[in-house]
Amino acid sequence: MALKGQVALVTGGGAGIGEKTAKVLAEDGASVMVGDWNEQSAMATADAINKAGGKAAAIKIDTSKREDAERAVAETVAKLGRIDILINNAGITRDASALKMEPHQWDQVIAVNLSGVFYFAQAAAKRMRDQNYGRIVSASSISAFGNFGQANYSATKAGLVGMTRTLAIEWSKYGITVNAIAPGFIQTAMTAAIPDELKKGAAQRIPVGRLGDPVDIARVYCFLAQKESSFITGQLIVVDGGQTLLH
Repeated sequence: MALKGQVALVTGGGAGIGEKTAKVLAEDGASVMVGDWNEQSAMATADAINKAGGKAAAIKIDTSKREDAERAVAETVAKLGRIDILINNAGITRDASALKMEPHQWDQVIAVNLSGVFYFAQAAAKRMRDQNYGRIVSASSISAFGNFGQANYSATKAGLVGMTRTLAIEWSKYGITVNAIAPGFIQTAMTAAIPDELKKGAAQRIPVGRLGDPVDIARVYCFLAQKESSFITGQLIVVDGGQTLLH
């Protein structure tokens, strides 16, 4: 119960890594506001937490909109009393090779994965500053180092690293730490369509010999969200089973 008495807002909390993170935060004692564009999925996650004995609420959000960031933070405070932790987990892909990428594919990914992260961090930090405490953890990716067909996605995940370091510098005086996680190949709904043979081949190229599970990422989110992680800020934590060690 390392997070007992803390309140967290999780974006993209309706499925995959975000869903598991919301549940693990609750297991560790935090009250959780589950944000997702899919309201039914957000409510399902919150209901599961409440039925398990935790405390959670749900909110429909579009992370590309600044007003939704402000509203989500305000509602978190109104319903759960405060905001101590922001997990910027929401993200999308619109893959295409660079010469074939359409303007809307570029714009949508930038809006959600980069602008949205800033909007939510800024809105949360305003509250955290007043209480002289906060933990912000955002989802980057090993695709930040480059990946075919993902110029848009890679740009956002690399840009997020620079943003994280800058916000850490600016907000440390307010007791706010800002970090990012770079997941590797994690088995979620986003990767479900990948043929099993390709997944098997990918697992063989990972030193630990398996693909990642959402709980692998959730646990790192929760570690960085703890008060005891106060000396870690501005960092990118790669959680990929050693995959990038071979590149």
